[in-house]
Amino acid sequence: MLYFIILIGVLFVVFATAKLKLHPFLALILSSFFVGIASGMPLLDVVTNINSGFGSLMTSIGIVIVAGTMIGVILERSGAALRMAEVVLRIVGPKRPQLAMSIIGYIVSIPVFCDSAFIILSSLQKSLAKRAKVTVASMGVALATGLYATHVLVPPTPGPIAAAGNIGATDYLGTVILVGLIVAIPATFVGYLWAVKVASKIQVPLDQEETLDYEEVVKNFGEMPSTFKSFLPIVLPIILIGIGSIAALVGDPESTINMILRFLGSPIVALLLGVFAAFPLLPKLNEETLTGWIGDSLKDAAPILLITAAGGSFGTVIKETGVGDMLQQMDLGALATGSLFLLVPFIIAAALKTAQGSSTTALVITSTLVAPMLVTAGIEGALPLALVVMAIGAGAMTVSHVNDSFFWVVTQYSGMEVTQAYKAQTMATLLQGVTTIVFTIILWMIFV
Repeated sequence: MLYFIILIGVLFVVFATAKLKLHPFLALILSSFFVGIASGMPLLDVVTNINSGFGSLMTSIGIVIVAGTMIGVILERSGAALRMAEVVLRIVGPKRPQLAMSIIGYIVSIPVFCDSAFIILSSLQKSLAKRAKVTVASMGVALATGLYATHVLVPPTPGPIAAAGNIGATDYLGTVILVGLIVAIPATFVGYLWAVKVASKIQVPLDQEETLDYEEVVKNFGEMPSTFKSFLPIVLPIILIGIGSIAALVGDPESTINMILRFLGSPIVALLLGVFAAFPLLPKLNEETLTGWIGDSLKDAAPILLITAAGGSFGTVIKETGVGDMLQQMDLGALATGSLFLLVPFIIAAALKTAQGSSTTALVITSTLVAPMLVTAGIEGALPLALVVMAIGAGAMTVSHVNDSFFWVVTQYSGMEVTQAYKAQTMATLLQGVTTIVFTIILWMIFV
């Protein structure tokens, strides 16, 4: 009955936004109340969980979204995004713009949360789409799936690190990173194929906007910003976050240098420094740019903040219904035989991911649950444990839908409706998860 109630809540969000044209913020809040009350949760606890879910997500990603949107507006209006689009297309080739976005996503999301990375790169995505004359949706899915692959599979992203630690693979973190980089390749590739074959047929309002062709845009901007200045607002936060992640793993945590590196590497500080790194791109430091451009970016960020936070409320209410405890109490030990053991963490993580939305939560809970099974199954050593992390990661990407903040970030920044996002983004993550677990099982059969 609990699973049925959660399913009804998810279907209501889809129906209300797609058919009734209700704003996603209200649809998510109403569905949160429905799931909480229908599951038998005390009424006051329903309110508490909705508030805490809303606030906790804003605590972790609120300023990140605002800062990322500021960077995006400056990159777009200064012409820097066009310069980046030109450089990437020159390297990869103008005939493969989706491949360019997939590769960028694969690299960027290794140290950066996929939500933050998508926000940072959204202007580049749209500029490339217009430059190459392909749909914004196809570019969005290519970027999102590239980001998603390394986000759930490759440390130093917190989810894979936590999973490796919980199953006793901390000493083999180098192996986990290497295996993750390899396993993320087919996951990224299948996302790229889905973007080219399916998402390219999806039209969004952004595709219909009247825009000047590339030469006229360049002429209007006059002299384009340099490549260094154009990439710095994106590259600087990525480097800082990466250094901060490494500092958190090695060195003396009480040392002054280590604390400074972790401070600079926190997403909020890194992205705010990215905003200041974008200031040299401003044509003038006056009211038009410092107030006007920044003010416009705040207006752009507002609906994304509210929808993303409402998704956090929905996920928290679902989590507090006890669905996670029910999954942990399931007796799956009988399946822990042979190479198909990898299906156990995959199924658990996929159920948790689909039910409550957070890939990181699915990685942490699943790894904690399967850790005792590894001893019984005789699984030990660098490569076997690394492949278990991959199996958990495969489940943690299956699937991204309305209770996942990343789903709403991709949807809003790409201009897709919910039904379009289900066809493009949700199905892509399903294929990524299945592809990843199949590839992981094949590696297990060959090398273990």
